[in-house]
Amino acid sequence: MRFSLLALVLVLPLSASTRAQSVPSKPEVVPYHATIESVKYVFGVAAPVAHLKPGNILEANSLDCFGNAIKKPGDPLTLVKGDNPLTGPFFIDGAEPGDTLVVHILDLQVDGNHGIGAFAPGFGALNQTNYTPMLHAPLPEKIWFYPIDHASNTATFQALDSNYKVKIPLHPFLGCIGVAPAGGEARSSIVPAEFGGNMDAPEASAGNTLYLPVNVSGALFYFGDGHAAMGDGEIAGTAIEVPMKARLQFDLVKGKHTNWPRFENEKEIMAVGAYRPLDDALRIAYTELVSWIHADYGLSELDAYQLLSQVGKVHVTEMVDPNYVVIASIEKKYLPAKK
Repeated sequence: MRFSLLALVLVLPLSASTRAQSVPSKPEVVPYHATIESVKYVFGVAAPVAHLKPGNILEANSLDCFGNAIKKPGDPLTLVKGDNPLTGPFFIDGAEPGDTLVVHILDLQVDGNHGIGAFAPGFGALNQTNYTPMLHAPLPEKIWFYPIDHASNTATFQALDSNYKVKIPLHPFLGCIGVAPAGGEARSSIVPAEFGGNMDAPEASAGNTLYLPVNVSGALFYFGDGHAAMGDGEIAGTAIEVPMKARLQFDLVKGKHTNWPRFENEKEIMAVGAYRPLDDALRIAYTELVSWIHADYGLSELDAYQLLSQVGKVHVTEMVDPNYVVIASIEKKYLPAKK
């Protein structure tokens, strides 16, 4: 069912600095270790693997998008049990529908010495899919290994059909991060939507704060699909896929609800839109940003709309999944002081 964009402007935007509950001066650290036996492949209601209180810090790991099954050249994708295995869910004590979950991404570290990129038949922005059927044969399965140099913080691309190599700076982030959807739904770990999910957003990186809608008691938070680096759009269907070690701190905004995921840091506010076609995803992201500026910074909606037309930024994080993802942003230096 298509939704009304008019409904988006009614959302009350949030601020990590002024709206979130206070956290303890010495927060409790909760460790958790995920394995292929404990991961999930959907965002939905499931028995939690751990409980967290607002203010707690989670130190946990995730497997790569292939479940760590591809270990050496020649390993086929048929070894993969499922796409984007998820660590979780984690039950956030006190979280109830209508609240907003605040996730402070404190640190992310690549958990291994190589990453993987791949072509898979029927997947990728430049390949035929169920949504864009073509008469030509799909691209063949191919797998690239990316050695990780932790000392220089780079990965190396090695061409398969020549001797060309080039180093790529690492930017670790979580491709999958989200909560259980509303309405009792269980959504595949390859889907991005209102609950977050497979947004493939480089904004899900250390130093940023993520706001997610709470749809069920406990929120039921999941993460996974670590990326060492990725170009806009993730056009081949994979980033540099890696296992990840994550350090995340949780908070709650009670009685305030965001319809779509949002990111914030010291310099920017950023809003997510995930839908098809691509122009609707862009409209969602910018409508959310207009609403946020109006509610938290006091500009009228039309003034915010005009300002974004001059200084707003937008990029496509991925366009290979059932929904495309767009993130619209504005630097805080262009905004008035908060109300």
